[in-house]
Amino acid sequence: MLFVGDDWAEDHHDLEIEDEAGRRLVRARLPEGLVGITRLHTLLAEHAPADWVELPAEQVAAQGDREWLRSPCDSIAHWGCPPGLSGVPWLLIEMCAWSLVTDGSAGCPTGAVLGATAPGSPRSGEDAMPTAPPTVWARVDVGKTHDWVEVVDATGATLLSRRVSNDQTEIDAVIADVVVLAEAVLWAVDIVGTPSALLLALLAAAQQVRYASGRVVSVMSSAFTGEGKTDAKDAHVIAETARLRRDLSVVDQVTDLARNLAVLTAHRADLVADRVRGINRLRDLMTSAFPALEREFGYASCKGALVLVSGYATPDRLRRVGRARLAAWLRARHVRSYAQLADRAVTAAGTQHVVLPGQDTSAGIVSELASSVLALDVRIKAVDAQIAVTFELHPQAAVIVSMPGFGPFLGASLLAAAGDLRDFPSAGHLAAAAGLVPVPNDSGRRSGNLHKPRCYSPPLRHVFYLSAQTATMRSGPNRD
Repeated sequence: MLFVGDDWAEDHHDLEIEDEAGRRLVRARLPEGLVGITRLHTLLAEHAPADWVELPAEQVAAQGDREWLRSPCDSIAHWGCPPGLSGVPWLLIEMCAWSLVTDGSAGCPTGAVLGATAPGSPRSGEDAMPTAPPTVWARVDVGKTHDWVEVVDATGATLLSRRVSNDQTEIDAVIADVVVLAEAVLWAVDIVGTPSALLLALLAAAQQVRYASGRVVSVMSSAFTGEGKTDAKDAHVIAETARLRRDLSVVDQVTDLARNLAVLTAHRADLVADRVRGINRLRDLMTSAFPALEREFGYASCKGALVLVSGYATPDRLRRVGRARLAAWLRARHVRSYAQLADRAVTAAGTQHVVLPGQDTSAGIVSELASSVLALDVRIKAVDAQIAVTFELHPQAAVIVSMPGFGPFLGASLLAAAGDLRDFPSAGHLAAAAGLVPVPNDSGRRSGNLHKPRCYSPPLRHVFYLSAQTATMRSGPNRD
């Protein structure tokens, strides 16, 4: 079967022909009129499937100056090109009517029969040996407490639709019911994470699983009738998406490793957010109780300042302890430049002798916040080490870190945002997914119009922004 897409304009047609596997066979721009239609039929004849056969010579002779190609399908549609050009034969192609009509009102199980039917083929109502389809598509709408499984065949007919609890016994039972429906089953899920962990573990043994993201499912839902949203409809949409699209990413061990990196990078982002929130709260309280000391240090980048305020956060305490004992106290806690730090703190304490309202309470909370920020620094460092170890296990790690501005953390963030890089045919596709490539807005005679993309992955763009910023921090061709 061939699939033909035709985008009509005022004076031409932009044409693309694909096979059943979704592979592009030809892309062409055809002129309007008889010349273009003749060229279309010629392209169809050139790229006809191998199982299409020519009619016997005696039947060809009976058709005069017409040339015939016959589809092996029992539902035939006739495409004719009338004569009118010198040297161009009257090409008449018999095509499968299923690709043209989805009526289902005649004998064809999925489309109306147009024209003749191949002799000897079973008609509607005749006995035929039931056979299992070679491939079916199973879609799982994943939820926390239960999943919804739907199976469709190559024609889009629903073979199974069932609600399944997120329990190993029920999942094993529905998998067993699905695998007997066809020779091969292609599964698709809309969540690759904690809700689908049990399901993916049970499918990992012998089933092929693909990932249809929530954005893809949301866009595909608009192509189906009805405004309602149910688990059963979502399962049907994802099953149809898996049947129609051949470019969905495969959930395999590499994707599982990328998921681990996604969990670690997300956890690190939460820790960093907690640290930023703690620093901001600490500085706000210090401004209300000891503004001179708050202005003296950058608490986001100075570990020694956090150690200092964890023990001494009021002017009177700093004046009582003095420079020498404060320097010794900081030195015992392995603070760099402890002498200079102590001198600056005692000097700031000498500028404030008034006791502000709530000063002691604020100082206690400041000390607590400083201790929690220091503890967060230790946790972030441990997570960074775990990310580096996990990232090195990825087969694409060496290629990623060879790019300017990328290290273990940004490399892990790239894999978490993009998934398996093998899903992108080229670097241009990856850049387009990050929203770094202008999007054309051409139609008919209007061409060359580019605009800023609106649909892209913000996390992926953020990764490339940070990598570019990192690459320009050091002198070299990236900075120049």
